[in-house]
Amino acid sequence: MAAMVGSGLSNQTGAAIGSLAFPVLGPVGVVAVRQYVAAIVLMAVGRPRPHTFTRQQWWPVLLLALVFAAMNLSLYSAIERIGLGLAVTLEFLGPLGIALAAARRRVDACCALIAAAGVVTLMRPRPSTDYLGMGLGLLAAVCWASYILLNRTVGSRIPGVQGSAAAAGLSALMFLPVGIVLAVEHPPTARAAAYALAAGVLSSAVPYLADLLTLRRVPAQTFGLFMSVNPVLAALVGRFVLGQNLGSAELAAIAAIVAANTLSILTSRT
Repeated sequence: MAAMVGSGLSNQTGAAIGSLAFPVLGPVGVVAVRQYVAAIVLMAVGRPRPHTFTRQQWWPVLLLALVFAAMNLSLYSAIERIGLGLAVTLEFLGPLGIALAAARRRVDACCALIAAAGVVTLMRPRPSTDYLGMGLGLLAAVCWASYILLNRTVGSRIPGVQGSAAAAGLSALMFLPVGIVLAVEHPPTARAAAYALAAGVLSSAVPYLADLLTLRRVPAQTFGLFMSVNPVLAALVGRFVLGQNLGSAELAAIAAIVAANTLSILTSRT
């Protein structure tokens, strides 16, 4: 539980800090830096030996690399258009979907539905709704669900964090041409580069390692349900880092999400 909460808080803080670099680097530039940092840290820790991977080990690693890239790019593009809170809330429809699909106890299904209702309340459409931004958030949700399942598969087939490190390295290679073009055409300021680097550490390296270890100890559906507390963390980070306030409907929805997760965790121990 501590690892999951720490992972979520680190992720949301990094996303908020990374968004401060959008005016200079844009979402693509921030994501590129995130991928580089994640690759450096994870490859240093995991020390993968790709030449020893079998075909059965390689395919989930390749898929995970693609998911790394798509998940971060779609999320940060959504954050630029609709803000941190709504983008993160939409992204976590992915873990909620896993919780609903894999629920075996009635109480788990009820908790997932309560959490989903809270998420729907947070994303309710308004006259000024940015549907492209919401679509990007939903794409991030699909990628996040895939990330959960693939990370669990990689962790079960490849010892240590070698698989996750190899996937991060491949994902960084995909963004290498993008980073070169951006650096030449739009040289980043020192502050923007620092924001992007901080986002890479907080939103990539730390959560990836924590999630890989967590997914070896808890079922995917439990992880998916617990991760729905991230809208709460995003709301707190948005309030204190970005100055974004919440209304009564948003607070009620967040309370429902917290209650659903708490009930599920408490009943799983009894």
